[in-house]
Amino acid sequence: MEIKERLEKMLRVEIIEIEYGEDKITVYVPRDQVKIAVGSGGTAVKAAELVLGRRIEVKGR
Repeated sequence: MEIKERLEKMLRVEIIEIEYGEDKITVYVPRDQVKIAVGSGGTAVKAAELVLGRRIEVKGR
C-alpha cells in the first residue's frame, strides 16, 4: 500500500497532495478537514508519525 493510501486511512481525510522533504512529509488536505486530519490534541498526526517514522505536517488548501 502506498503512503498516500496509508495516510488517508490513518488521518481519515482526502489528501490532495503530498510533498516529501528530507526530514518531514507535508500533507495537503481540504481546509475544512485540517482539524480532522490533525486529531484531538494532534493524536492522529502523532500516531501516523510513529507508524511511518517521519515527521508529518498537515496544511489546508
